[in-house]
Amino acid sequence: MKLIASLVAALALTVAVTTARAQKTLEFGVGLFQPDKEKNDATYKPLADYLAKALGQPVRLRTVDTWEGLAKSLASGETDMALMGPWGYVLANHQAGAEAVATILYQGKPEYFAIMVTGPNSGINKIDDMKGKTFAFGDKGSTSGYLIPSHEFMKRGIDPDKFFSKVIYTKHQAIETQVVRGELDAGADYNRNRDAMIADGLIKAADSRIIWTSAPLPNDALAVSKDLAKDKVFTAKLVKALEAIGPQLKAQPNLLPNNYTGFVAKDNSYYKPIRDAGLESGKLTPVKK
Repeated sequence: MKLIASLVAALALTVAVTTARAQKTLEFGVGLFQPDKEKNDATYKPLADYLAKALGQPVRLRTVDTWEGLAKSLASGETDMALMGPWGYVLANHQAGAEAVATILYQGKPEYFAIMVTGPNSGINKIDDMKGKTFAFGDKGSTSGYLIPSHEFMKRGIDPDKFFSKVIYTKHQAIETQVVRGELDAGADYNRNRDAMIADGLIKAADSRIIWTSAPLPNDALAVSKDLAKDKVFTAKLVKALEAIGPQLKAQPNLLPNNYTGFVAKDNSYYKPIRDAGLESGKLTPVKK
């Protein structure tokens, strides 16, 4: 009888925890993919509303204006799940056990490229030509804006602080704009951002040139906190909802920004190339066993 009573009590506790979690408002963090917070909020609110309906519980959208900040918010519990850049995800996973459950698709593919851009008349045609020039990284939580170009420079034996005449850290959109205006000699970006800015009329393709392109990189992760990752029923439901977005775009095209075509289930192992780059460049501290 004691065993039965214990089992009943454990079941009741599990049901109570699950019920409480289902009633909780999920904080959904999204990186600043758009030029400003207001546009970002408007762009990703349909996705947040869709997830609230699919998951059967309230979802509150939170735009976080730096990739590093988004990683910290997921790690600290300020956000429960997040759509975030690969390096930001790896940081959140490394620091606090956040887990990727899916990867966003861009034009049907789960990958993208880091790039370096310059002006059309800068005289820069390759990385070596940038010596003594001004250069911009993205923020230190950015994959394409910071980690991958830093890793590339490291492999070439380049110390950015000595190689360039000036180094700044700013947002991706600002890098493209300042390169086009001639205020910067070169900078790091990613192909999806440049393509989107050209499509939106913010810059012209002819006003900048790509001088370096990385190997394919895993696209942005939809990750959940360490606590939520333990709830396999919830994560399965979330993955199912995310995988249904692709077909749903035909009826509701504003669920995702232009050129984004859905999600595919992926786990932490998919982001190994980013983790390896972090470890090799010294940006990530190996876990002590």
